Amino acid sequence: MLKTIPFLKLLASVAVCSLIGTSCDNEKDTKQANVQSNNTGNPKIDKIKSMEGFRIEHLYSPSENEQGSWVAMTFDDKGRMITSDQYGALYRLQLPPIGDSSKPKVEKLAIGQVADSIVGMGYAQGLLYAFNSLYVMVNSRGTAERENKEFDKLSGFYRLEDTDGNDQFDKVTELKQLKGEGEHGPHSIKLSPDGKSLYVIAGNHTDVPPMEAHRLPTNWQEDNIFPLIKDPRGHANDRMAPGGWIAKVDPNTNKWELIAAGFRNAFDIAFDERGELFAYDADMEWDFGMPWYRPTRINHVTSGAEFGWRTGNSKWSPDYPDNLPAIINIGQGSPTSLEHGKTSHFPEKYKKSLYAFDWSFGIIYAIQIDPKGASYGAKAEEFISGSPLPLTDGTFGPDGSLYFLTGGRRLDSDLYRVSYGDAKGNVASNQKNVSLVANTATEDVNEETKLRRSLEQYHGTPQKGAVDAAWPNLKHEDRHIRYAARIAIEHQPVAEWQQRALAEKDPQALIQASIALARQGKTDVKNQILTSLSGIDYGKLSESQQIDLLRAYELVFARMGKPEGAAKDKVVAHINPHYPGKTNAINRSLSKVLVYIEAPGAVEKTLALLENAKDDQGDKTVSASQDLILRNPQYGMDIANMLAKVPPAQQTYYATVLSTSKTGWTPELQEKYFAWFKKAFEYKGGMSYVGFINKARQSALANVSKDKFDYYSKLSGEELLSKSGNDLASGPSPKGPYRRWTMEDAKAVIDSGLVNRDFENGKLMFAAVRCNTCHTMKGEGGNMGPDLTQLGTRFSTGDMLEHIMDPNKEVSDQYASTVFLMKDGSSVLGRLINENEQNYSVSQNPFAPDMLREIPKKDVVSTKYSRVSLMPAGLINRLNAEELKDFMAYLMAGGNKDHQVYKGNGQAAASGTAK
Repeated sequence: MLKTIPFLKLLASVAVCSLIGTSCDNEKDTKQANVQSNNTGNPKIDKIKSMEGFRIEHLYSPSENEQGSWVAMTFDDKGRMITSDQYGALYRLQLPPIGDSSKPKVEKLAIGQVADSIVGMGYAQGLLYAFNSLYVMVNSRGTAERENKEFDKLSGFYRLEDTDGNDQFDKVTELKQLKGEGEHGPHSIKLSPDGKSLYVIAGNHTDVPPMEAHRLPTNWQEDNIFPLIKDPRGHANDRMAPGGWIAKVDPNTNKWELIAAGFRNAFDIAFDERGELFAYDADMEWDFGMPWYRPTRINHVTSGAEFGWRTGNSKWSPDYPDNLPAIINIGQGSPTSLEHGKTSHFPEKYKKSLYAFDWSFGIIYAIQIDPKGASYGAKAEEFISGSPLPLTDGTFGPDGSLYFLTGGRRLDSDLYRVSYGDAKGNVASNQKNVSLVANTATEDVNEETKLRRSLEQYHGTPQKGAVDAAWPNLKHEDRHIRYAARIAIEHQPVAEWQQRALAEKDPQALIQASIALARQGKTDVKNQILTSLSGIDYGKLSESQQIDLLRAYELVFARMGKPEGAAKDKVVAHINPHYPGKTNAINRSLSKVLVYIEAPGAVEKTLALLENAKDDQGDKTVSASQDLILRNPQYGMDIANMLAKVPPAQQTYYATVLSTSKTGWTPELQEKYFAWFKKAFEYKGGMSYVGFINKARQSALANVSKDKFDYYSKLSGEELLSKSGNDLASGPSPKGPYRRWTMEDAKAVIDSGLVNRDFENGKLMFAAVRCNTCHTMKGEGGNMGPDLTQLGTRFSTGDMLEHIMDPNKEVSDQYASTVFLMKDGSSVLGRLINENEQNYSVSQNPFAPDMLREIPKKDVVSTKYSRVSLMPAGLINRLNAEELKDFMAYLMAGGNKDHQVYKGNGQAAASGTAK
């Protein structure tokens, strides 16, 4: 019998760098870093990397105590923590002091509970103790709309009170029912800086409820003449403006005021020490590679703010003047909690930081924010990271420590505490000179912020003097001040400022006033607005002002209709001579407007750009996409797939702009245009990439003559597509359905017999679960991992299943990857391919292993090998029982279609121990 050495050196051996310390060994450099790995012997702690000087404690595992997966937390007035299971009850914990290894005392809060099977209150994604009450944001369909009878509350905002003084909540008041549920439903709650109000946030699948006041004017629309393509896979297709929203709630009167909107799915909000509000908004990962993709980002949420989320491909550019940009783009991920360190017992730098939690990739970012005009600049670093570390919620406790939860989606859940200093919370000896800011620290605001705040006083209702106060600031050099001024004006009766807008001579002020008038005025002033705008000297405007002007035109068209006759001629004469412009951003706006109004030559010019357009480098993100691939194989593989052959986003934009154009075409132009689509299908993007391209293609085909339809359909790649049009036909896909295989269930299926299996289907399943990405079988496949051709001669199906389902069990040094700890506190993950005196050469993408990243050695503090496998643990969950049998038979056969498992006598080789 051959020794059963690691497959165990084979299937699970494609290792990646996690962010952990003690899962890595063979440290190559012992220079001191500003990051630290933990070495406690507790795997729940040792998998976490943190900044130097901070101490991490694992306090509790609710999932190990059958208490669900916790996603929300708050502290009450007695210093006790209250938490909520995502799909269950509320719990209250008495926590041990810092450094005390005692277990927390945990009690389930039986609020209105009449039986053990009933949850009286829970299903919360937001908790806050304030005003002697527990406020709960329930996210649930309730028994009225689902079969599960354990919880009868619908989504909404609830107040819990202890009216009899027995330290239990006996009174439940529904403050407002909310229409929305699920992961894009109602979310978090925060106390206002003055301690007098509550702020709540909801995702884009939650309707804006009736409110008594609105900082953001309520006449929101899609405001886009870009050809609308809703998500081809159906996500959020019935969700229109304004998207996710934030409201302020008066706890005494239950008066609700809308503060801001236009988010996709920001889960949480936080106030800094100046009283300014921030949100951490989500990306749409299915949009990877598309020109409308927006990364996860930190938004400074000012009064009346709009952030431009719209369904499908209609998301607004951050450059548009009628929405506000992010202060920093984070990258791909799944935002959850957002906290500010103002009440922490952390060093000054971290006391002034925001803490942004990412669920997918297990990172807490520390974001240092600094005033910049009327808003902020920002930079970020990894504060806490681990793999896996599905972060759900966090808060700073009465002891100044950061508490955080992991879990969500019924995953294993844990509670942690992060303190600064030694085991008792004292400042570490080598850090005694670090300045700690007092808990009550405040910062004087700068003049720009004072001006913005003074303008925000006019948001919400008509007020005397508002127009005169705001008007001069429409031309202010600070974007946030211009925005605040315009919103102030839009809240005033149009009759008070319409003629002033039309008569304005300053270009900047005229553009802003025209945007306000397009949004609030009647359609009968359309031609007057266009006449005023066309009098601006386009060539004297800066690029950002040109974008503002073109957006003003677009808003007039979207809200008031296409220009006609002399008005159209004026617009064409004004901007057509400037197309194409010098930058991609300008050309996106010019192409959209000019094609929409059918300007002469617009189609020809746009097609010429489409053929040769090169993408900009794009906005820098905190986490580079390639650095995330190996942190979470399940989500990282989608990123890897895209980065292997990134779609040309600028070309995609032009192709979409042209998709609804009916005039300006010649046979030669159509030939070039439809041939582009076939090339576009060669690229890789997010899950909806192929569908978006196909929808644009279909829209364009609707405009060709009937006798040319079949020709252009074939030319544009019709035969490459699946029946749905959302995927390429050549890609193998399991029939499923999806199930979470356990070792016991999977082994039972395999042990039932691998006889007369389907070779071709096994080969397809090998590709469908992406084994061929990293492994070779009979000379075909990737080279990131070992050749699996001889696997079946060494191991039993039981061995194989064990290491497929637990790929981290053993990882070969031969295929181990490396974690590079950088001087700036970040980490780079990848397989070290080569090195010289200056650089390390690292491969990070299994779909493009030859694409190497050069890491300067001077920027690296230390390197370690990883013991975490790239292989996702749930690869076979996409397979049904018969597909699993074919897959395992293919592994046993080593890709040999003449193997005995295909001839009716394969059972002996299929189970037991390999000979």
